[in-house]
Order: sequence, then structure tokens, then C-alpha cells
Amino acid sequence: MTRASVWAVCGLLGAAVAGAADPPPRSPPKYETRADHDPDGIGKFYLGREIAHVMGYQGAGWLDRPTRVEEEEPAKLLKALDVKPGMVVADVGAGSGYHTFRLAPLVGETGKVIASDIQPEMLKIVEARAKQKKVKNVEAVNGTVKDPKLPAGGVDLILLVDVYHEFEFPFEMAEKMVAALKPGGRLVFVEFKAEDPAVPIKPVHKMTERQVLKEMEPFPELEHAKTTPLSWQHVIVFTKKAEKK
Repeated sequence: MTRASVWAVCGLLGAAVAGAADPPPRSPPKYETRADHDPDGIGKFYLGREIAHVMGYQGAGWLDRPTRVEEEEPAKLLKALDVKPGMVVADVGAGSGYHTFRLAPLVGETGKVIASDIQPEMLKIVEARAKQKKVKNVEAVNGTVKDPKLPAGGVDLILLVDVYHEFEFPFEMAEKMVAALKPGGRLVFVEFKAEDPAVPIKPVHKMTERQVLKEMEPFPELEHAKTTPLSWQHVIVFTKKAEKK
């Protein structure tokens, strides 16, 4: 065998090994459209669940309602998140920044909170509040319906409060968020309990824990770490597994 032939064979073997190391492309579950659906939903279904309409920026006042402290227990949520100084935390679907500005002092001057939202009007509220409160570790980011625009492999914690059920493209959003997490980083869903009919929220704006787990099955990089119950919500935590060497 000539030297050129040897190098050619080696090159083919190397390409084969490299190809074998690459994960296979992920196949997204199919979306369905149904004419007969909940009027509060968009008629688009993902893994059997109807996607809810996005709450517009006109509802920003509801996000900051005084009764939210009792209904959603934000202090208990923050304790469950165990946020540390220096962390990069993404508040995806940040809205008016209700949780953004609770997270900011926890990550401290060496950390950062990324407030991602698809509505520029919501981000203007966040930026105005940051200026008013003289908070310098909050970054407002205008995401899209398929991409929250987070730094790849650069986020310690992604928080989704009462928002995932509104994502028009939940698979694509989850794929981008998983890619944004550092190894060991956490993806946290906070959703109103669909298992509890006493929770006074419209049905398409609620999710069961089982449904959340089902929708994360396409992402083997994620491991369900724990679920913490609040009065009205689940706090469902996934951890991104460390990369194998």
C-alpha cells in the first residue's frame, strides 16, 4: 500500500470515528392543528397539549398584582432555586421583570440576570425598572418564538415562570435552552398545577408534572432532579448532565 493510500484510509477512519461521536440529529415531535379547541388556546397541539395564547404586554399589571406574593410564593420559589453569587441566570418569558429583579441581588455584582422576552414592550418595562432601581446586572434580550437568544453553554440556571405553556414552538425553544445551559446547569419549569381543579387558572394555562416530563423526553441530556410543590404551582427542575470525556 502506498503512503497516499495509507493516509486516505486513515482519513476515512478518522471521519468515521468523528461521525460516530456526533449525536444523531434530534427529531422533533409533530405539531397538530385542530379546529375544535379551547378558545384560550391557539389550536396548535404538542404531544397532546394545546398551546395557550401569549399574554400580551397589556397584562403587565396582572403580573405585578399584590396578591401574587400569596398565590405564587416567590420567596419559597427563590429558596428552592438556591441561586448563588456569580451565577448567570436567564429569566425566559420575563414579562415585566417580576422575578428578574428578585434574582438580581442574589447573583450579585459578579453575576448576571438575562431577561428574555419576545415582546419589546415588556423589555422596555424591564429596562425602565433597571434604570429606576439602578440595577446594573440585568440584561434585556429580545428573543423570538423559536429562540430565547441565550449564550451557548453560558447559563447556570434558566427559569420559566408561568410561560412555557405559551411557547408556540416548545420543542425548538427547549432545544435552544438546553444548548445554552452549562454542564450541571438547571432548567426550571414553574407551572400552575393542572392536577388541581381548585387552582383558579384557565385550563390551557396549567400543566401537569407528567406532561412537563413527557415534553422533556426528547432531551436525554436533561435529568429530572426534583419537583417542589407550591400552593398553586409545581417547580420542576431538570439538570443538564455533564459531558462525557
